[in-house]
Amino acid sequence: MSKLGKKSILLPKESTIKVEGDSLLVSGPKGSQKISFNQNIFSSKINEKNEFQISPIKKDKNTSLMWGTYRSLVNNAVVGVTKGHEKNLELSGVGFRANLKGDQLVLLLGFSHEVKYSIPKGITVKVEKQTKLNIVGSDKELVSKVAADIKSLKPVEPYKAKGIKEKNQYVIRKEGKKK
Repeated sequence: MSKLGKKSILLPKESTIKVEGDSLLVSGPKGSQKISFNQNIFSSKINEKNEFQISPIKKDKNTSLMWGTYRSLVNNAVVGVTKGHEKNLELSGVGFRANLKGDQLVLLLGFSHEVKYSIPKGITVKVEKQTKLNIVGSDKELVSKVAADIKSLKPVEPYKAKGIKEKNQYVIRKEGKKK
């Protein structure tokens, strides 16, 4: 039995879930998301308290493993269409800057050239200062992927902690050369 799968998902008043064949359509004020859902393995229902529940049709080890995963995917979609998901990145280093030009993020990361990153649809990137980025979207997977792609352009190095990191990310520092 899945501990996480047993928990019900509280639906806010402004969001709805519709079952359409082999998919769930979650819609809210920030948009809508479609999640593939296997009707042969799981059944879903909304009770009188406006809570969404997923339960397996037959209980074995494989469905118990997938039960919590499907519940988390649906919960992430509900949170995404009502509140949205957000990641904050920080650029640390001399001369490291970020600017927005249309749908492209232009980064100066200490290379001899500018690094341009095209922002996918459904994601908004805000440059609060020249060294702070805010990535917002309704799809948690896409927000995390964009943050990981931007972080991979200049990973944080352990000696001076220069690079792109998430807010409040701890960097293990190494000791430099001794004289």
